[in-house]
Amino acid sequence: MRYLCQVWFEPSVLERMTNEEKQTLDRDSAAYDRDLEASGHMIHAEALQKPGAAVTVKIRNSEMSVTDGPYAETKEQLGGFILIEAKDLNDAIRVAAGIPLARYGSIEVRPIHDFKNGLREATP
Repeated sequence: MRYLCQVWFEPSVLERMTNEEKQTLDRDSAAYDRDLEASGHMIHAEALQKPGAAVTVKIRNSEMSVTDGPYAETKEQLGGFILIEAKDLNDAIRVAAGIPLARYGSIEVRPIHDFKNGLREATP
């Protein structure tokens, strides 16, 4: 099964880090990505630009609105993602726990729907 590991953290946490701490985090993250590739778990990973670079698009009553920045009512922002292949949810959780940014924020693990095999099942 495929799972999306969304990397959430408060931008201020990273802003308070020293350059050395950021470099260590970058090295740890790159090394973990290589480990995931070697183990066959990695499908794709990307870091996102700062939340201020985002726009939010909504369609209401057939009208589009575009707002600068992310639409979130939380201090944490989506900072990146890792799309993985895992044998089950427990395996995906184990993989997510190794993501270095989990030490500073949180990793949301969400299964990917497989539309290739028909319509998705309703979720409760």
